[in-house]
Parts: sequence; structure tokens; C-alpha cells
Amino acid sequence: QVQLVESGGGLVQAGGSLRLSCAASGRTFSNYGMGWFRQVSGKEREFVAGISSWGHSTYYTDSVKGRFTISRANTKNTVYLQMNNLKSEDTAVYYCAQGRTGAAVRSRNDVDYWGKGTLVTVPS
Repeated sequence: QVQLVESGGGLVQAGGSLRLSCAASGRTFSNYGMGWFRQVSGKEREFVAGISSWGHSTYYTDSVKGRFTISRANTKNTVYLQMNNLKSEDTAVYYCAQGRTGAAVRSRNDVDYWGKGTLVTVPS
């Protein structure tokens, strides 16, 4: 059974940094693209960043470009989201996602498996 477990969420002041991790298990991690999404109450789950199976391609939503970096360590079956210069608008539950192919996850339609999420809070 595929499982994705996020960690690293918490409270950080505006302008600060946080690194999220997602540990994957259940199938060969290096065969699949990954992504990060976020969701706030009353809004749809939003794409944040995606990465292809070997990390050669990355994608970001405009609002996080230049601030967030997605990466992966296939030897550790882990994908990361480094978040810098955090803003209050980044407050959300962040979800890790795994795709159906080696292509980067870039939309909810690409997602085969979801993690349960980790909360990131950036006070105003």
C-alpha cells in the first residue's frame, strides 16, 4: 500500500523559512513524479510545486516562484519543499502527492496518491 507522510509543518513568522518533507513507501519511488499542494478552508486544493521522477523538471505556481524550491532524494524516498520568505498568504495545510507516471505532478488530475497533510501557519 502506498503511503505518503508529510512532516516539518509548524508556525513560522513572516519572512522566515520552513522545510517540509514527504516520506513515501509502498512502490518504487524513483518511478513517479511528485508534487506539493496546499489548501485553506473554503478553497480548492491548489498546486504549489511539482517534480519529475529524477528531478530533471520542476514546476511552480506563480505565487511561490523564487521563494519555494521542490527537490527529491530518491535514495531516501523523500521529496522536500523548501519554503523561504514565508508570507501570511502561505498559511495552509500542505499535502504531498504522487503521480501515476514519472512526469511531475502539476494538477490535481495528475495525482494518484495523497498524503494526509501538514499545517503551515504564518501569522500576519
